[in-house]
Amino acid sequence: MAIPPKSGAVIPTEDGLASRFWIKFRRESVLSLYSPFVICLASGSLEIDTFRHCIAQDVHFLKAFAQAYELAEDCADDDDAKLAISKLRKGVLEALKFHNSFVQEWGLDFVKECPINSATLKYTEFVLATASGKVEGLKAPGKLDTPFEKTKIAAYTLGAMTPCLRLYAFLGKELEALLDPNEHDHPYKKWIGNYSSEGFQATTLQTEDLLDKLSVSLTGEELNIIEKLYHQAMKLEIEFFYAQTLTQPTVIPLTKEHDPARDCLMIFSDFDLTCTVVDSSAILAEIAIVTAPKSDQNQPEGQITRMSSSELRNTWGELSQQYTEEYEQCIESMLPSKKEEFNYETLHTALEKLSDFEKRANSRVIESGVLKGLNFEDIKRAGERLILQDGCSNFLQKIVKDENLNANVHLLSYCWCGDLIRAAFSSGGLDVVNIHANELSFQESVSTGEIIMEVQSPIDKIEAFDKIIQGCSDDKRNLTVYIGDSVGDLLCLLKADIGIVIGSSSSLRTVGDHYGVSFVPLFPGLVKKQKEYGADGSCCIWKGQSGILYTASGWDDIHALFLGH
Repeated sequence: MAIPPKSGAVIPTEDGLASRFWIKFRRESVLSLYSPFVICLASGSLEIDTFRHCIAQDVHFLKAFAQAYELAEDCADDDDAKLAISKLRKGVLEALKFHNSFVQEWGLDFVKECPINSATLKYTEFVLATASGKVEGLKAPGKLDTPFEKTKIAAYTLGAMTPCLRLYAFLGKELEALLDPNEHDHPYKKWIGNYSSEGFQATTLQTEDLLDKLSVSLTGEELNIIEKLYHQAMKLEIEFFYAQTLTQPTVIPLTKEHDPARDCLMIFSDFDLTCTVVDSSAILAEIAIVTAPKSDQNQPEGQITRMSSSELRNTWGELSQQYTEEYEQCIESMLPSKKEEFNYETLHTALEKLSDFEKRANSRVIESGVLKGLNFEDIKRAGERLILQDGCSNFLQKIVKDENLNANVHLLSYCWCGDLIRAAFSSGGLDVVNIHANELSFQESVSTGEIIMEVQSPIDKIEAFDKIIQGCSDDKRNLTVYIGDSVGDLLCLLKADIGIVIGSSSSLRTVGDHYGVSFVPLFPGLVKKQKEYGADGSCCIWKGQSGILYTASGWDDIHALFLGH
């Protein structure tokens, strides 16, 4: 949609309804941002016929929005609200003139040539139905008993329309940030400039503020209705962007041209703080402390002798503090006196120091006895209750359950107990994920305190990574992707065709920067790749050991990269 500049915006408070919904439904905005249409538009390579078709659909949107505002204005019983809605409607009518500028620029009326598509029709019908009072649980508009009931329709209508403005304001700013100030021939600079303009941003804020004001007197149930309408609008926006027909090759989604008979998708991931919210070592320590005997309790004969809960807590605290202090010292000792150009082998040699440190730290844990006496069932229950990062489980489920993908998922983890990881993923139906981690030694379902070491260092991780790749069939084209969050993942991240960093580890950045690693936000990185993408797709080849890693704000970005919506 194209709405002309406004002024005098009121910035909504952080706890405002519109602001809360926008944050809650971030996933939908990410999926729209990473749509092939938006990626191509941002790169400037979008074919003009595709853009024309999209603009034509925008006109259908605008006409529906103007009609919806008119209905909402009639329902509002507050003069200020009526005036605000009236101004918004006039803005939409002005926006239709923006469309005319494209018609004049290209010398044809492409709206007549592009009938409304199914995705546009679904959204416009949804908006008009809402504005007409056809909302579940609400009386028909002709039977509304009180002005307050009519006012609810105005609030519901704004709830169905506000997401569209906020999404376009968001896209405008994201795309504007990628424009080269010296680039004057970007074909869609005018479109980007409209939605990134202060005027459009102000209009969006005014609309959100109006939604907040119209919702002040509504009940919790009525606010839930607005939330559902807002969410539905966001989902319809996703459908709209992915409904745009592109005939050109695109860099995403990665699986779009995947042929399981010819291609193999190898997804590797770290576990702690990449997939999880909490580090697994802290979980195991907490299980030990909570289930340990009190200082004054006698321990049954024949069972593994354990420290008391207070002794465990103190010992764990000392181990944690020592680990943190020595880790920082180790990272400092790895850094060269001056920043170097990227060289994988040089970095590999440097990380051998970290590997030695991790092994010493694990030996101290074993010697301390803090992991003695853990019950297997307690570990399993903790794993089943483990909170994963938003979007992680959903993404992995879609990957492993898609029969059209020849995909393998491997987790490479320092975790002391692979059973904890297996329990975390089996509860989400992800038993097929390959787990490569250390294991606790058990005696009749009770841990002895020993750790069977398999993956305890950066060197162990890259060796496991290489071994898995070497075991792949030679007659397949492998695309390897590694997702991680720490220095321990660096070698795997860089060896993979695509390395994706989640989180904001300062030590990872520090080490990477000193050894010539470039950290590129994923969306701008994809836009750059799209610019390089040749007509036959031959120019866009993902290569490992390039020294480039992509940073993602969460698993939703990764979902969009691989699968689209």
